[in-house]
Amino acid sequence: MIVGFGIDEVTRKRIFEPFFTTKPVGEGTGLVLSVSNMIITNSHQDTMELDSELGKGTIFTIKLPSEREKAS
Repeated sequence: MIVGFGIDEVTRKRIFEPFFTTKPVGEGTGLVLSVSNMIITNSHQDTMELDSELGKGTIFTIKLPSEREKAS
């Protein structure tokens, strides 16, 4: 599912940094994507990827192993 209007290159480079937000002061902590990325990549050794094109939208892809992959 593609949502939003896309993310510019400057923002894309910082999107997973803790406390980074594009929202006005008091309207966001900038922690959701950084914590989610940390849990997925560090705790599960999986990946969270971002694909975005300005004017078209953004896709976040989370890749988790299947039960079969975990067992091997």
